[in-house]
Amino acid sequence: MATSEHSFPCRFGFLLINDFSLISMSSAVEPLRMANRLSGQTFYSWRTIGETGEDVVASDGLSVNAEYSIDDPDVFSDLDIIIVCGGRRIDESTTERILRWLKLADNHGIVLGAVCTGSYILAKAGLLDGYRCSVHWENIASLTDLFPSVSVSRNVYTIDRNRYTSSGGTAPVDMMLHLVRMQLGGDVSAGVAEQFIYERVRQHDDPQRVPLRHTIGNQSEKLIVAVELMEANIREPISQIELAEYVGLSRRQLQRIFQRYLMSTPSKHYLQIRLLRARELLQQSRLSLVEIASMTGFVSSSHFSKSYKEHYGQSPSAERRGSTQPA
Repeated sequence: MATSEHSFPCRFGFLLINDFSLISMSSAVEPLRMANRLSGQTFYSWRTIGETGEDVVASDGLSVNAEYSIDDPDVFSDLDIIIVCGGRRIDESTTERILRWLKLADNHGIVLGAVCTGSYILAKAGLLDGYRCSVHWENIASLTDLFPSVSVSRNVYTIDRNRYTSSGGTAPVDMMLHLVRMQLGGDVSAGVAEQFIYERVRQHDDPQRVPLRHTIGNQSEKLIVAVELMEANIREPISQIELAEYVGLSRRQLQRIFQRYLMSTPSKHYLQIRLLRARELLQQSRLSLVEIASMTGFVSSSHFSKSYKEHYGQSPSAERRGSTQPA
């Protein structure tokens, strides 16, 4: 029996696609295992599924056992959600059989999700039309171009109604910790993070850290250096004049390359970098607002609070309350 639209899934099927990312798949499974252990109950269950039922080879060359094939008559039984685990060369590994099977799963009322590049398969099956989704940052542009009916987000993970999608690497940990928190409470999710030595749990609206070189290529090496200098000087921000001198530009030239490639000013981009760091400290530390303001280059806690609220829509105190309150 599938989960309703307003509940959270607890019985998972992981569809392993050839060349899937093992780290993304395990990052989705392991929080469920640890949540069972810490809660003292088998709240979550999962099974692996392959197109043929044979072992599926991950992108690192390791083989993972598929407990079910997509042709097994009882493959949909006792499942709330199917997560498509993608990886390298996802377009080459997408078959018509898999697309038809996912459409059938949707017709059965099973919730659908994806990790890493798995969103490509859901989109190709037409199962993300009208939805927001996340995908690994390397595939954001291509997914946007190929599937205009899909709203591709830069967020670490996206939960939109009955679609659960996550970017790659360890990002599925964050999505699963969100589910654990909603279902089993903040103490269990915090315990899972501690067991994994997972120091910063990202929220659904946290953007992926897309390397600037990927965004602009080699078009402006000076811009890349300027942003790296900003990221390395958060506690004591450097002025635009100093920044321009470091990269060998005039202040006006510096402003032009920021506007051209990032559609922002140097000061606004610098502020965003500092506020993002402040948000991490609010959510993951017990430092006071005064300490966080100092560590992120603000002259006073009042200036920090004002800037934070203008950017994120809530005060630093409200952000901290929201990130620590139990489910």
